[in-house]
Amino acid sequence: MAEKAAGGGVQSVERVFELLELITDAGGEVSLSELSSSTDLPLPTIHRLLRTLVAKGYARQLPNRRYALGPRLIRLGEGANKQLGALARPQLKNLVDSLGETSNMAVLDSDMVIYIAQVPSPHSMRMFTEVGRRAHTHDTGVGKAILAQLSNDAVRSIVGRAGMPTPTDRSLKNIDELLAELELIRERGYSVDEQEQELGVRCFAMAVPDAPTPSAISVSGPVSRVDERFAEKAVPLLREAVQSIAAELNLKA
Repeated sequence: MAEKAAGGGVQSVERVFELLELITDAGGEVSLSELSSSTDLPLPTIHRLLRTLVAKGYARQLPNRRYALGPRLIRLGEGANKQLGALARPQLKNLVDSLGETSNMAVLDSDMVIYIAQVPSPHSMRMFTEVGRRAHTHDTGVGKAILAQLSNDAVRSIVGRAGMPTPTDRSLKNIDELLAELELIRERGYSVDEQEQELGVRCFAMAVPDAPTPSAISVSGPVSRVDERFAEKAVPLLREAVQSIAAELNLKA
């Protein structure tokens, strides 16, 4: 019979998810000793749970004996992303109807962001970002909005593993610049991609509060249309949208 956890759940299930989250937080790969130092679980329990996860394909042991996330999680993640994107799509459409520019939703996936939903602008000249595309966090509006929800240590770890390429001459070039930018984002509540991903394109983004996985939505378009006047209208609408998505997520929980 499975042990009951303090909150009424099943203890062994809670422990499995704790291990998976620890592996994820470590960048998708971790040693047994690193897991042991990050949790109060006894080492034999960790080893037993990992063996089960490996056997089921939800974890894998690498040749160097470290443990990584397994391929069966991909299908679960893709399904969850589709559901989250479908849930957010009405809010993205409202943004496009009100602002006339492309709206996207992205989530943090390991050390990158992945776009999971989009409603395109009706304009012929617009920003194109394919659903399923992965991008760095430091040079995208959604990425910076997500990073601003994390601790500086977590940001350093993500950027240390993913690197900081500079697609344009406006891209942030080092961790100090990024941390200063994130502090500004925390103060004002939204991020701006100031032609950092693509010259001629500006993006305003905002994180979804209390989302089960770090998430953000954005509106993007040519700098000729997406200007300060646009921001005055877009920021309150983004705030309404993320609050509506957060409320919907809480109802589904």
